Amino acid sequence: MTVEMLNEIKKRNEDIVKVRRLVAEEGEKLSKNTAYRKQVLICGGTGCTSSGSRDVIDALKNELEVQGINDVLVVKTGCFGLCSLGPIMIVYPEGSFYSQVTPKEIPEIVAGHLVVGGEPVKKYLYAKTVCEDGSTIPLSETPFYKKQMRIALRNCGVIDPENIEESIASDGYFALAKVLTTMSQQDVIDELLAAGLRGRGGAGFPTGRKWAFAMAQQNDTKYVCCNADEGDPGAFMDRSVLEGDPHSVIEAMAIAGYTIGSNQGYVYVRAEYPIAVQRLQIAINQAKEYGLLGKNILNSGFDFDIEIRLGAGAFVCGEETALMTSIEGHRGEPRPRPPFPAVKGLFDKPTILNNVETYANINPIIINGADWYSKIGTETSKGTKVFALGGKINNVGLVEVPMGTTIREIVEEIGEGIPNGKKFKAAQTGGPSGGCISAEYIDVPIDYDNLVKIGSMMGSGGMIVLDEDTCMVDLAKFYLEFTVDESCGKCTPCRIGTKKLLDYLTKITEGNGEIEDLDKITELANHMKTSSLCALGQTAPNPILSTMNAFGDEYLAHIKDKKCPAGVCKALLSFVIEEDKCRGCTLCARNCPVGAISGNVKEPHHIDPEKCIKCGLCFNNCHFNAIIKK
Repeated sequence: MTVEMLNEIKKRNEDIVKVRRLVAEEGEKLSKNTAYRKQVLICGGTGCTSSGSRDVIDALKNELEVQGINDVLVVKTGCFGLCSLGPIMIVYPEGSFYSQVTPKEIPEIVAGHLVVGGEPVKKYLYAKTVCEDGSTIPLSETPFYKKQMRIALRNCGVIDPENIEESIASDGYFALAKVLTTMSQQDVIDELLAAGLRGRGGAGFPTGRKWAFAMAQQNDTKYVCCNADEGDPGAFMDRSVLEGDPHSVIEAMAIAGYTIGSNQGYVYVRAEYPIAVQRLQIAINQAKEYGLLGKNILNSGFDFDIEIRLGAGAFVCGEETALMTSIEGHRGEPRPRPPFPAVKGLFDKPTILNNVETYANINPIIINGADWYSKIGTETSKGTKVFALGGKINNVGLVEVPMGTTIREIVEEIGEGIPNGKKFKAAQTGGPSGGCISAEYIDVPIDYDNLVKIGSMMGSGGMIVLDEDTCMVDLAKFYLEFTVDESCGKCTPCRIGTKKLLDYLTKITEGNGEIEDLDKITELANHMKTSSLCALGQTAPNPILSTMNAFGDEYLAHIKDKKCPAGVCKALLSFVIEEDKCRGCTLCARNCPVGAISGNVKEPHHIDPEKCIKCGLCFNNCHFNAIIKK
């Protein structure tokens, strides 16, 4: 493979990809597609696959064959982002966005839209793309996409992730070509430092500095690692990039290898990501076949190869030294630092480790330049950040926004608010290592430093939206249960500390808490933060400390009043039937599993608190809102 050959492949495929990108990202209306009359892109990411997108693809291909249509290209892509609407199907050149498609609708869509002279079948289109007058707008103009800026996700939902030529048509491997033919190792470091790229997997350490440390080490063997373990509950950013654009990671790892003087890379990905693993392996095989991995890449004399290592789902293996220990074939446990991995990492050799999203930013920085990238974001946090937006939010999915975007913009504009008219209570960022951001800080611009100041952290990018029905004490308990399970047990502060913190929270949620427990929690949490071996133990207290700080009144209600204000903690909960609202329909009594409800037909009923197991079935089944939580 030569640079000239890369250009030939791009020229051969760029018209196909250009149609999709112009319509989806720029809203440009195109009437002609020279390669195919129409292209149909269907999401093949995990979310849509679980909703049945494979059946939709099979039904579409079959129906096209039945109707004798052979000038329509069907492409299985990665995630489009708007996961709550899957399976998703987009038809180009119109850019028609079909949501929640099932095989049942396919014959009508083919007959009405995909035939020559056809028009979009509007009743199946995503409602936000259809105007009152019947006209349609491009995805880029819908609330979910309008404020986004897709850099790491630039190719997800746009290209076929199993076709290297579509990646090349989207500038894939051209950054590697530029680096190998025109840039020195120090040039790459300087570009990353000038761009201001910080690691997207945790605390945000400057990527250029990390690479510079490893480059400076004098050693014949060095390694490049990719952290695709992604263990945070509710996080799926890295998975989606691997499923939708695996070549961006491969290319960036090769650039990293050239920069630090490494010839071998490892991608550590959890085995629970079968689609991501499969597409990554396909991409590695294709890159080798095209001469973009392996020996003498682009006739530069540079050799670089990549292997996949599967993780078994241990959260602690997201910590860099534990990850490397696992790759070596040992039990995934962290190692003391220093020495840091850039000095002594995998197999005791200098090693750099970045996560998937960090690598996905490398190509655009090299192609477009540090000046372009550094103008995006805030003074100390450049570029964009991908968030997995979930919880109590109308638009669940992947969101990529410039650093400095506020939580209000993400929740109210991109996420389109909270279901059922509920109020925003908090946003939990950073997973088990992060904290809760209360409504008081909803207008704070999101970047690494601001999140730390208000008691949370960026982490890998999970953002769980919480409404007024969330108990913050119970939420902190949920995260502590997770860290107790995931602690490797190597160091005493984490092994014992997480369990003791969980005991305190369990005691409080069961109505047995004492005021003194809050001081004990704070003291223990601070000890853990300073003495735990790795970030799992050091950050495990964050969900508790942040909720105690922002929602201290809820802790006091649990302890002093023996009440859970949100009506979540069962031990502090009681169900009562309001006599003036009860119609005596007997539905609650008939559904009670323990016979705790009594009363005659058409007369007010009563709940025996001694028998009640607080399962909530009566509350959920009452049609007259006669049952209340106390």
